[in-house]
Amino acid sequence: MNTVSIELTRNQKLVFDKLTRVNTPMTAYHLLESLRDEGLRAPPQIYRALEKLITLGIVHRLDSLNAFVACRHPSCEPHRVSAFAICDQCQRVSEISDPELVKHLRALALEAGLTPRRSNIELQGLCEVCQNETL
Repeated sequence: MNTVSIELTRNQKLVFDKLTRVNTPMTAYHLLESLRDEGLRAPPQIYRALEKLITLGIVHRLDSLNAFVACRHPSCEPHRVSAFAICDQCQRVSEISDPELVKHLRALALEAGLTPRRSNIELQGLCEVCQNETL
């Protein structure tokens, strides 16, 4: 993700940097707690920063976890097609990129008479590491 050309506010940068440094999704309240020492003290500060970062396409919201992750994909689709594999045990998230999936979802949406604005697919299960630990 090329964020060099994107100008972020201080709060947006703090939130984005935090999300890029962690390996698991974070809720808004976890972000708030972890950034208190940086001067973020109120939930609206976090939510406004997250809203802008999502609009810019550099942060994704995981609906099933009510949490957020930094985009790990070099160029997300313009109409916001996102797919994620989420481990139920360790909460590790992998962003999935598949042009065929994007084309198929667009075709399904158009077939249903919908112009897609946002698609968010979340696959949940056990990652390979956690599967091996349970053997």
